[in-house]
Amino acid sequence: MFRERPRDGARTALRQRASAADRTNRDRYRECGDTPVRVLIADDSVTSRHALLATLRKWGYEVLAARDGEEAWQMLQAPDAPRLAILDWMMPGRTGLEICRSLRKGGAAQYTYVLLLTARSQVADLVEGMEAGADDYISKPFNVQELNVRLRAGRRIVELQAELVAAREELREQATRDALTHVWNRYSILELLRKELDRAAREKRQVGIVMVDMDHFKTINDTYGHIAGDAVLREAAQRMQARMRSYDAIGRYGGEEFLLVLPGCDRLATMAQAERLRTVLGAEPIRLTGLNIAVTASFGCTASIPAARTSVESVVRLADEALYKAKGMGRNAVESYSAEAGTSEGDRATEVPVAAPPNPG
Repeated sequence: MFRERPRDGARTALRQRASAADRTNRDRYRECGDTPVRVLIADDSVTSRHALLATLRKWGYEVLAARDGEEAWQMLQAPDAPRLAILDWMMPGRTGLEICRSLRKGGAAQYTYVLLLTARSQVADLVEGMEAGADDYISKPFNVQELNVRLRAGRRIVELQAELVAAREELREQATRDALTHVWNRYSILELLRKELDRAAREKRQVGIVMVDMDHFKTINDTYGHIAGDAVLREAAQRMQARMRSYDAIGRYGGEEFLLVLPGCDRLATMAQAERLRTVLGAEPIRLTGLNIAVTASFGCTASIPAARTSVESVVRLADEALYKAKGMGRNAVESYSAEAGTSEGDRATEVPVAAPPNPG
């Protein structure tokens, strides 16, 4: 593509503007303490690669360099891969177009902005590059000021995409987590229970279900205030979650009640785990500013029937009935109901050997 050479005065002005842009990029990171933006450059030409490397580093970018398309592709597959990439169109191993197509086909969670570097200037070629998934292009030999502007545009898009992903994750967190305790909310824990029951039926395994109710919680609210009551619920949820396996689940069922889902646990193992959690909750008071609040909880347990389709409603009802039996026995206790018989087995947690649930995480 023909470009008119600027006159001496115009060249001087361009150099001055480019130099000012360089200082702006460098000083931005020094003054604000921001982490430099990472850019991958891939070019099999040593001269072109070194020119890009020196230019981008001067602007304050952190640069990774690849000598061919295959090396560039491997770098882009890393978990911490740069989100900005300048790829030469023609390279050994994989061309820039092939890398673009692979990136867009993969549907990666994080978007990689691709600037295609090419000596081609025909409209058909540029259309092909953009249709392959490139976001922008720059012609060889590249104009430094043009490259700077196009990279800044790419950075804005990558940063916006990162903000959108963060906002989506925040919305997902709000939709699935209890705002106070940060464990699963009622809808999510019941959905997890449904999935575990379906899996257990397929695999001929059992799922333990525990309903937990904080004892005399209204008295805590009335005596110390609702802010203290909220702190008690948060601490109780954290204490229980810290003693559970990585693949167990805890959710706030409502008010001061929690629902626990324990995959792979029969009724006795479920009661043993409930007894451990009961002990943990009551072992030490919950310490707030100027307050030590003693807490206990009551636990109702059951387990699904192996190789049988069990409804969420039925096991929750059994666990809830066992919970009310524990409260009727004076609270701070663990009781169970058998899903097979649908009636109380009369087991107290103190009669169950405290052994770890199967497959501890």
